[in-house]
Amino acid sequence: MFLSLTSPWQRTWLLVLLVVWALLLFGGFALGRGDATHRMPTWTRMASSATLVVAALSWCAFVRGTPASGYALLVAIGMTFGLLGDLALAGLLPGGRNVIGGIAAFGIGHIFYITAMLRLADRAGLVDSRRWIALAVWLLIGLVGWYVVVYRGAVVGGKALSIVHWIALPYALLLATTAGLASGLALADSRFVLLAVGAALFLLSDLILAGEMFSGLSFALIGDVIWLTYGPGQMLIVYSIGAALARLGAAAP
Repeated sequence: MFLSLTSPWQRTWLLVLLVVWALLLFGGFALGRGDATHRMPTWTRMASSATLVVAALSWCAFVRGTPASGYALLVAIGMTFGLLGDLALAGLLPGGRNVIGGIAAFGIGHIFYITAMLRLADRAGLVDSRRWIALAVWLLIGLVGWYVVVYRGAVVGGKALSIVHWIALPYALLLATTAGLASGLALADSRFVLLAVGAALFLLSDLILAGEMFSGLSFALIGDVIWLTYGPGQMLIVYSIGAALARLGAAAP
C-alpha cells in the first residue's frame, strides 16, 4: 500500500492514519457497550470514516503531479460522499435520519469510484474482455442479492414493498458495477486484488444493511457486522491509490 511512495514521512503518516482507523473501528467493537444489534458507539463509527477521508485527502496531496493524481482525487471525493452517507443514516445531519439521502450520497460516491476505475483502466492499459466478464458476473450477484435480501425478504416477512425497496435495486447494481470493475482490474494486475476485495465487502455490507432496513433481517450484532464489512471495504478502496501509483508510475514513460 505504501511502497509506491518514496517519502518515509508520507508512508508513516498514512500508516498512522490506518492504525487510528483500525483502533476506532475494531476498538469501538471490542470495548463498546451497545445493545443486541451493535456494540460500536456512533462516534467511533463516524470518526473511522472521517479518518479515511483524511487518508484519502493525504494520498491526494502526496501523489499530486503524478499520473495517479486523477485517480486519487476521484477516490477522495467518493470517500467524502461515503462519510456524508454515514452521517445521513446516523441522523447527524440537519433534518435527522435520511435514508434516501444516505443512499443518494453513497450512490454518488460510487459514481466517482467507477469513474476513477474506468479512467485508471484506460490509462494503464488494463482493458480486456475479462473486465466485461467480471462486470457481468458482479451485476448478476447484485441482482440476485437484491432479490433475495430486499425483495424476497420483504415478501416473506410480510412487509409491503415501497419505493425505497425499488430504489435499492439500481443502488445494488451500482455497487455491483464498482465490484465488477475492481475485479477486472485485479484480473489484469494483481496489485488491485485488495481493491476488488474492498468493493466486494462494500456490496456485502450494503446488502445486509438493506435487509435490516427494508426486510426485517435481524441477527446478533448485525449493526457491527455491517460496519466490520463496510469499514474495511472503504479502507481498501482508499488505500488502492497506492496500487494505482505503482501501476501508473511503472507505465509512465
